[in-house]
Amino acid sequence: MKKALLIIDRGSKMKEVQEELHDTCDLIKYKTDYSYVDFCFLEVIPPYIDEGIRKCIDRGADSITIVPYFLYPGMKLKDAVTQTASIIPKENKKMVITKPLSYQPIISEIVLNRVSSLIVEKGLDGDKNNLCLLLIGHGSSDKRAREAFLYTVNSLEKIYRNVKFCFLELEPPNIEEGIKECLTSNPNTIVVIPYFLHKGIHIQKDILVDLAKAQEKYSFNSLFISGHIGVDPAVIDLVITLAKEAEVKSGIF
Repeated sequence: MKKALLIIDRGSKMKEVQEELHDTCDLIKYKTDYSYVDFCFLEVIPPYIDEGIRKCIDRGADSITIVPYFLYPGMKLKDAVTQTASIIPKENKKMVITKPLSYQPIISEIVLNRVSSLIVEKGLDGDKNNLCLLLIGHGSSDKRAREAFLYTVNSLEKIYRNVKFCFLELEPPNIEEGIKECLTSNPNTIVVIPYFLHKGIHIQKDILVDLAKAQEKYSFNSLFISGHIGVDPAVIDLVITLAKEAEVKSGIF
């Protein structure tokens, strides 16, 4: 039986995002027995979900495991699952949808690793009392997304004394307010963590613009930005685990 795994990402025109997705798919295929591993997009640019599923079938897949590649629950995730669920009955194939990446402890561990790597790379004072972490999320009008984001924030608070959070858009606090809140703890250094899967336009431009404005307003220069989540072996293993769990639970594989 030929098995396929299909990642559903939100979608981006940025080549860096697509490169990361290609790398992710290559690593999943290398570590598993899936005959075909690929990605598709919910929106922005093709291939869209129906095209992604069709490509799997055209490659001879007898079964398709579909992974919603989202850090948050909310409307985008719901749209991805709803669209996929509407297609499944039309195809005479075994298909199953996994859980998303939200509420997974390993994501918090990856974030902590990004902080530790930055501290070593920049030779920062590793005293947790002198650091303030600022986790920046995308922002959503859906309260479920905020709750999932705060799950990671709370995980960081178990390790670091000063942890704050903010959002790029759609909900408060914004980045300027996040920096202001960090400064209330009088830190020597602020470590900014972009809570994003990919190095898209938000990381390459939007966050940097807002951080620069906040730094200028508050005259605080000791600020460093960690890496985003990106292509990470732990994420690869998480996707594989979620896929296997969904396949077993479905009883059709």
